[in-house]
Amino acid sequence: MVDFAGWEMPIHYGSQLEEHHTVRRDAGMFDVSHMRAVDVLGCDAQAWLRKLVANDVAKLTLPGKALYSCMLNPEGGVIDDLIIYFFSPTKYRIVVNAGTADKDLAWMLKQAEGFNVSITGRPELAMIAVQGPNARAKFWTAFPEAKAASENLIVFQAAEWPGMTDGLIARTGYTGEDGFEITLPAAQAPAVWDKLRAAGVAPIGLGARDTLRLEAGMNLYGSDMDETTLPTESGLTWTLDLKDASRDFIGKSAVVTRHPQRQLVGLLLEDRGVLRSHQQVVTKQGNGDTTSGSFSPTLQRSIALARVPLGINIGDVVEVIVRDKPLKARVVKPNFARHGKALI
Repeated sequence: MVDFAGWEMPIHYGSQLEEHHTVRRDAGMFDVSHMRAVDVLGCDAQAWLRKLVANDVAKLTLPGKALYSCMLNPEGGVIDDLIIYFFSPTKYRIVVNAGTADKDLAWMLKQAEGFNVSITGRPELAMIAVQGPNARAKFWTAFPEAKAASENLIVFQAAEWPGMTDGLIARTGYTGEDGFEITLPAAQAPAVWDKLRAAGVAPIGLGARDTLRLEAGMNLYGSDMDETTLPTESGLTWTLDLKDASRDFIGKSAVVTRHPQRQLVGLLLEDRGVLRSHQQVVTKQGNGDTTSGSFSPTLQRSIALARVPLGINIGDVVEVIVRDKPLKARVVKPNFARHGKALI
């Protein structure tokens, strides 16, 4: 058990390696109650969100549909990355990271001045992520009454959990596998957890969560992006919606006028060793740094995300300084494994 943003969290429940493979091959569950749900209500909810985040919530029209976005500061740096669920133009839910939750909420309230909108953090809600190729089937085994409401959900869509006050079932996740992230009152979470265990869903700790998301090429806030980095330097250009020229979101002028000098790439280690974060990357265009790194249980190789100068291309060979020794690594697309399969 370790401290994580003020929460006592499990690194593993026995074997981090076995837990990783369980999610890739079967079904596992994570207690992610440290994530903060924030409810947004009011006639100006949509207008406020169109100003607040870089992606455009106006394109959300299907009830329960979700959107991944960055919330930027005026300089274009990433305050946080988050998921926004749409229920109506006057009702949304935002899910933010644990370590930035208080900062995020304060920023949101400050930016809400002049808008008819209410913003309410929901720390009394728990969250459990059920992930893996068999995750949905095992969830329905445990909770057959929820199947009708959730079996037709498309990816990045949520539905209310029938009979569960404040219950939400979302087809989202942070592992590169299918499954659900469920939200429910904290008092009911232990009983739900036990039912899922009885249905054959294994508990998974933070260690496997990190290697799973890294294999899937998913960014970790504070490591792969932060308030000093532009989305365009963090592999998140796709989250910037610039189609509506009249929409002026916070940080727009910065991301439009500031030309990035760096890019986020994947690295596959060719020599023996283990890649970690904060290791120097030596390239023909200049130096960079690894932002996340680990041993990949799926690939049986060491992998990393790295921020390197522009001009470095897929297939290039670079050097990573590991314990004062240069090791060769190949530049690859930062999607190493998803849906139970290696992509490299």
